[in-house]
Amino acid sequence: MPAQRSPGFFESEPAVRLVGIARLASLGESLDEGHKVEYFSLPAQSLLNKCDTPRMPFAWTINPYRGCEFACKYCYARYTHEFMEMHDGLEFERKIYVKQNAGWLLRRDLKKVKRGQGLAIGTATDPYQPAERRFEMTRSILKELSHHAGFDISIISKSNMILRDMDLFKKIAEQNELSINITVTTTDVELARLLEPRAPRPDLRLDAVRKFSDAGLRAGVAIAPVLPGISDSPKSLDSVVRAAAEAKAQWIFANPLFLKPCSEKVFMPFLAEKFPELLKSYQERYAKNAYLPAAYKKQISTLVGKLKAKYGIREMRTISSATPPHQPLEQQLPLFQ
Repeated sequence: MPAQRSPGFFESEPAVRLVGIARLASLGESLDEGHKVEYFSLPAQSLLNKCDTPRMPFAWTINPYRGCEFACKYCYARYTHEFMEMHDGLEFERKIYVKQNAGWLLRRDLKKVKRGQGLAIGTATDPYQPAERRFEMTRSILKELSHHAGFDISIISKSNMILRDMDLFKKIAEQNELSINITVTTTDVELARLLEPRAPRPDLRLDAVRKFSDAGLRAGVAIAPVLPGISDSPKSLDSVVRAAAEAKAQWIFANPLFLKPCSEKVFMPFLAEKFPELLKSYQERYAKNAYLPAAYKKQISTLVGKLKAKYGIREMRTISSATPPHQPLEQQLPLFQ
């Protein structure tokens, strides 16, 4: 088991006094270890995060964990560990912080949420990553939500473990607006294994969409991110949209790759190893901006729109069942604590 940290300090920086979330993280106790993964408790002070940007389709976010074991090479949320003074991008997937007493915290915090306001679960880290099997923080959150009515609730994941909580989703949907979003970046199993090393296979995720739809719940597919030269070809996108339609997805949305500097440190070496012919192109594309040009986003949106029409998917929804945002989902992440 890893050594305990001194209160308020990191072992690597004994002279630096930590504050805020960094101090809380330093106080966390080691809970367990997985495959190259350490789990720590996080004595969180609140579970709800306010999203003040009016362009976003929800007012509140919930992330039961800090860090994500799926180790997606493109993950834009790696920078959230920097709030805890962890600047090695790989720590995001190797040091997972479990927000203790999640259900109780949510019960206390829900008084802040007005009826009809959007509440999104899993916007920074996957709520059904392997840690959920051990700690069940997401399930405790859903149990609490199942006792309330009048909320607009959405959840996003790339794990078929989400099916475990079918009973709670049904109960929540009886008295709330509920949207279930499953991320599928590609139907190519080998490519998915490269991009998302420890996430469940795409076919398992699509099977989850089908089972939710068959159960009468609203479920859709997020093609996010779309990676230039890797997963953005008409053939690749056609395959995902066709598979989503066959899985009875009720909506599909797509977002191009968003690449912050902390993510580049992991993604660019990955490209150099697996897609060396694309490295220079990516370096040029993201040299001055974490976002791709609006023209590229429009190109992808147009193509996906045509494919949805081709396969009979007419309704457009996003991570929330509220009004679709005008900007990519990733732009809200700096709001998360």
